Amino acid sequence: MMRPPILPALLVAFSLVGQEAPKADGAKPAVTRLTLQDAIETSLKNNLQVQIAVETRDFTRAGLTIEQGAFDWNLTSSLSIGKSEDASRSQNFPGGPFTSSDTTSFARNFTLGTTKAFGWGGNLSLNYAPTYRFTKGSVNGGPETPFTTNPYDGSFSATYTQSLLKGFGRDATESRLIVARKSAQAADLTFQKAIIDLVASTESLYWDVVYAQRNLENKQQALALAQKQLKENQIRVQVGTLAPIEVTSSEASVAQREQDIIAADAQLLNAKDALIRALYPSSERPAGMEPADSPSIKPLELNEATAEKQALANRIELKTARLDLESKQALETAANNRTLPQLDAFATYNGNAASQIPSEGLSAVNKDLSKGAYPGYVVGLQFSMPIQNRAARGGQAQARANRRQSEWTLRDLELGITLEVRQAFRNLDASAKGVAAAEKTRIFREKDLEAEQKKFENGMSTNFLVLSKQNDLDTAKSSELQSQITYAKAVTALEKALGHLLEARKLEVK
Repeated sequence: MMRPPILPALLVAFSLVGQEAPKADGAKPAVTRLTLQDAIETSLKNNLQVQIAVETRDFTRAGLTIEQGAFDWNLTSSLSIGKSEDASRSQNFPGGPFTSSDTTSFARNFTLGTTKAFGWGGNLSLNYAPTYRFTKGSVNGGPETPFTTNPYDGSFSATYTQSLLKGFGRDATESRLIVARKSAQAADLTFQKAIIDLVASTESLYWDVVYAQRNLENKQQALALAQKQLKENQIRVQVGTLAPIEVTSSEASVAQREQDIIAADAQLLNAKDALIRALYPSSERPAGMEPADSPSIKPLELNEATAEKQALANRIELKTARLDLESKQALETAANNRTLPQLDAFATYNGNAASQIPSEGLSAVNKDLSKGAYPGYVVGLQFSMPIQNRAARGGQAQARANRRQSEWTLRDLELGITLEVRQAFRNLDASAKGVAAAEKTRIFREKDLEAEQKKFENGMSTNFLVLSKQNDLDTAKSSELQSQITYAKAVTALEKALGHLLEARKLEVK
């Protein structure tokens, strides 16, 4: 007997975990026809690995902002108000009268300053500090008299310091910023790499479903042929033209085909489960899914040498490795700079103010400062040098070793990618030839079976030969299907090896 097809409800029960069971009336759920492009876009939209890669990229970008903060303007200020009282007693000569005095002092201080580090190794410091001081007192309980002559005064200072040896230049001062910038670029590339890997994985899962679906169809066709042969043999036995033992061999063949279908059913369900898990990890899943695309065989449009050049120019891994090498070179440059002695040039301007008219207050102070009424200048050099400087020389050696390691890693990666491209190119070429050969084999097996069946009908062949030809045809169909799927995966592998899988799928990473 022909094996009944699997009910849609059974498909849903095995492949869609957590979905509602089909209704008792046997209504079939709607089946989603999914193209390869739809599968890729759905995977990119829902896959949790993409979200993890996004968070990792954002974290690395935040590191760049942190390093940029080292060159921000820094504002400081303070305000204080104070009052103090004091008393004293004194005797001008022994036995003379004592003189007592009481004093009260008031002070209001305000400071406003800012500092700024520059990428070329300079530092600027500005400070503005107006001050109010007033003191009054009395002697022997007499009337209070002000003591302070200039109650309002203040100062403005500006100091610029420039490193001339150690710490001079952007390569030395901004090395951490350069590395952070390279790391942010590498994080973008790593995110693209995660997308590429996801697209390649999705395509592989999609073609697994296509293979399982078509393999099940092939097994069902093989079962139909075996059942037809069994039916014809039963008729021949009834009319006495065939030995009963031939029916037994045909029944065994039918049983084997049914076992093949059971295995193909399980393979299809597992393949769909894996694809659905990749497409819908946390969102609502469709009730049913069928692949809509089939592998297409196209001739190669590039040669092996061109493929190698494209890969060396486009591969994300190489771009990331080059950024890492540039970072190590920047760190080595900074380490070399730290072995130099410290020599700084500095220049300071000090402006002072003093107001003799209390009523003018702060405006008089600002007037003096803005006009430079009481200027002062200081310029100089400051030098320091560790005697042995072993810490700097050790850091220099480490930075040099790290840079060399990155160079060798980059070279090794180039060789590995070159080998990968060559293998992917040759595998695709072999797969294309394998598809053509498998198609010819399948056509030959179909004709061979047809001829053997006609010979059997005319009594010129045996049931054993017919069943053998059916087995050969089933094997040829499986080989042809496998070669087509292998070709489709080889296309993905080559495009991934060349580094333009996203462009080939018309995808843009932002």
